[in-house]
Amino acid sequence: MTAAIGVWPYLWLGAAIALGCGGQLLLKAGTVDTADFAAQLLRPPTLVGLLLYGLSALAYMVALRRIPVSVAFPSVALSYAVVALMGHWLWQEPFGWPQIGGLVLISAGVILIHQH
Repeated sequence: MTAAIGVWPYLWLGAAIALGCGGQLLLKAGTVDTADFAAQLLRPPTLVGLLLYGLSALAYMVALRRIPVSVAFPSVALSYAVVALMGHWLWQEPFGWPQIGGLVLISAGVILIHQH
């Protein structure tokens, strides 16, 4: 983070990432014990998940006013790690060495991107 950008755009970016993670997890929660896609669309977790995605997009737009997209967009990849860990914890989805290795590489990439 450069001094010229300041901290607020990064807080907006963090909010966008957190809201996107919440949206993704709620969309998954909306699939649990749902008979068909139409029923899934009307479930509260799905509706709130879509709302969080919309709020995430708005927060991301605010962040993009000051953060270069070449830095901001790769940073969103941190959501992959959060969602993968939460998916394992909440729904016992697979999480082994391949997932750990992939998330380490993603995290290293995000760290490198922020060396501007």
